[in-house]
Amino acid sequence: MRIVSLLPSATEIVCVLGLGDQLVGVTHECDFPEFVRGLPKVTRTLIPKDTSSGEIDRLVREQRKTERALYILDLPALERLRPDLIVTQALCGVCAVADEEVRAAACTLPGTPRVINLEPESLAQVLDAIREVGHAANRSDVADEVVADLSHRVEAVVGRTAGIHHHPRVALLEWLDPPFSCGHWSPQLVSMAGGIEGFGRDGQPSRRLAWDEVCAFAPDVVMIACCGFTVERTFADMPLLNAVPGWNEMPAVRSGRVYVVDGSQYFSRPGPRLVDSLEILAHGLHPEAHPLPAGVPAPARVDRATVQAR
Repeated sequence: MRIVSLLPSATEIVCVLGLGDQLVGVTHECDFPEFVRGLPKVTRTLIPKDTSSGEIDRLVREQRKTERALYILDLPALERLRPDLIVTQALCGVCAVADEEVRAAACTLPGTPRVINLEPESLAQVLDAIREVGHAANRSDVADEVVADLSHRVEAVVGRTAGIHHHPRVALLEWLDPPFSCGHWSPQLVSMAGGIEGFGRDGQPSRRLAWDEVCAFAPDVVMIACCGFTVERTFADMPLLNAVPGWNEMPAVRSGRVYVVDGSQYFSRPGPRLVDSLEILAHGLHPEAHPLPAGVPAPARVDRATVQAR
């Protein structure tokens, strides 16, 4: 089977099912496992490199008003790859090529490849997506094993959280300029990890916030997981926090419990490593109860000196 993935999380699902040798094309953002960086790319973005967070937000808002795609499908490249299976999504109009465009393109390809549309809004649905891809690729048995292992890890976190009596108020932010709440599966992760999410709602998209709203919530912990950003790229936005009225008075800032995590690799990528995201979050909230598994990165602490120095 020749498989093309049109989003990074789908690429990870394909690979965790042992189908990496059948993956023939990926997006320009697919970067894990490492070998997929060398595969043919079938998409490109209209967002210029080194664009500021505020400008990215403006481009996204314009895209939503005009329905102009920010990601472009390279149809000639797709035709050359002759896929049997295309894995895409319709959850976010910003994060990938539109589902309608993919299905229209598939109709023009030789053999009319099957198109699977993944649209998970919760952790359980992410696990279901793994099963769906496994079924389509004749790897249902492997998918069941993968899901069982991931579920065991989730249950371990939930079990440890059950013994925790203090649940801190948590602001899990998906963007900083302007601030956005987390969405979809993320509020559930906060609850499982032993926190109280202040702004996101289970299964609902992220939403724009006002900094006054964030400060009024008085979070005990601020976890910054900018969508599509690495830890290093997110740290570049730290000076923005200096201009936020009331920032330095928030309990999380006063106690040194502001963290940056990799939103690109983990929190905004609904694939197998969403369970890693849960473990990262749990460790950040309750390190004494939730040890960090080997190979899973710890949240990067942000103190006042770091913000002011950058």
